[in-house]
Parts: sequence; C-alpha cells; structure tokens
Amino acid sequence: PVTASAAGASSVHMIVLPGGGYAEHAPHEAEPIADWLGQIGVPASVFRYPLHTRHPVPLEALRAEITRRRADGAQRIGLIGFSAGGHLAGLAALTPGATPDQAVQFAVLGYAITSMETETYRPARLILLGEDASPELRRSTSLDALVTPGSPPFFIWHTAEDPYVPPEHAYRLATALAAGGVPHAVHVFAHGPHSLGLARGAGQTELWTTLAETWIHEQV
Repeated sequence: PVTASAAGASSVHMIVLPGGGYAEHAPHEAEPIADWLGQIGVPASVFRYPLHTRHPVPLEALRAEITRRRADGAQRIGLIGFSAGGHLAGLAALTPGATPDQAVQFAVLGYAITSMETETYRPARLILLGEDASPELRRSTSLDALVTPGSPPFFIWHTAEDPYVPPEHAYRLATALAAGGVPHAVHVFAHGPHSLGLARGAGQTELWTTLAETWIHEQV
C-alpha cells in the first residue's frame, strides 16, 4: 500500500547505497531495497558509488548524485545504506563542507560501518583509507566524530550477532547522536548475520522494514 502523500512523494527521493566493503556492490542491498521503498510510496534509486578507491572519491561521487537528484526536483534527500554503503551514507550526511544542494535530510543505516578507529571491518578501511592512515584521517572518517547538534535524523539498525561489523558500530554512532541531541531511532535485534538486506524470513529482525517505514514517513 502507498501510504505517503502524493505531494510528499513527489518532493522526496531516497538514494540506496548497497554494501560490499568498498570492494563490490551487494545485489540484494540494491534494487530490492529501492523496490521496497517504491512499494511504501517513497521514490528511490540505487547509486553504485566508486569502488577500490580512496576517500574522498566515493563521498564526492555521492554528493554529485545528490545534487543531480535535487536538480531533478527532489526537495528532500534521504539516504539508505548498508555496511560500507551505510558508512558512505553517514559520511554524506555528517561530513562538513556540503553545499545546500548536497545536503542530506535523513539517513537509514543497516549494519553500517560507522567507525574507522576500530579494527572492524578492517578490509573496508584499508581500501578507503590505506594501510598507513593517520589517526586524524581515521577519526575524520568515523561517523561518531562528525555528529553535531545540526546533524540530520538517523534510523539505525543492526544485529547483536553480526560477526563482521559488531553492534559497537551502531552504539558508537547512537551515543554521539544522543549527546548532540540529534533525533534518531536505534534497533539492535538479537539474532541475525551480517548482510541481511530486507531480512525476509529472518525472524524478529525482519521487522526492521516495518519500523523504518513508519520512521521514513515521519521524515518526508
């Protein structure tokens, strides 16, 4: 059922950022997510950001895509990203220096890498920042370090059992958002592996889409 108003749907656009450790784009976190958003009345498209490249190349590419979507008439831009795609979504929403055309109004992160200061998920960090990244670079690409009271709202979901990107990543960002007084929702489900996508058939974790649907409609 389409629950978003026609006016709201026409003025909002969500960009889907699949995960894959900055090395690939996971197919089940791409078009299936955009299709689901369309079913709940939210126009969406998949953006396959540059891979195997250093920061800030993916961020700059995403900002260009946001600008393009805004030029096409979207007044409010939301991002939904998974794993490394969630990290990129967070960077675009939080990194200072965005122009008004590059601004992000809200973000949904699924089992996202949020910190480049932890040792997980190390392969993505090595691709994005390199083997010899300075502590300053690792800090400046960690989402919790970028939160300000003016940051946009976030919806964060994760599983407590995730072996690749532990829920510490969700807690770090959520703690920073709470400290900054930034509106947010956080759901850490007890069970489920990494890379669940829509999580169909994954027990209680499947509820993330129901919870996110309500939250997204509050943003649009």
